[in-house]
Amino acid sequence: MVVQVVQILTNLLIAAIVARSLLSWFVRDPGNPLVILLNQITEPILAPLRSVMPRMGMMDLTPMVAVVILILIQQLVTSYFAT
Repeated sequence: MVVQVVQILTNLLIAAIVARSLLSWFVRDPGNPLVILLNQITEPILAPLRSVMPRMGMMDLTPMVAVVILILIQQLVTSYFAT
């Protein structure tokens, strides 16, 4: 039960981060309701990472790092409860 909840939550967060990243390339309207919703969901995860990670020019690599961290959390929880 715990494993399924963690998997669902991490998958939803990963999808939100990917969607936010893709939308940032195409939608320039910060007042767009979808952009606002995705920002509210993902910013609590991305903001702490941005304060630690240096920027790579125009590239923001924090979404990629956040996805990797979420996958690691998912794997740790799955392996912990599998034993």
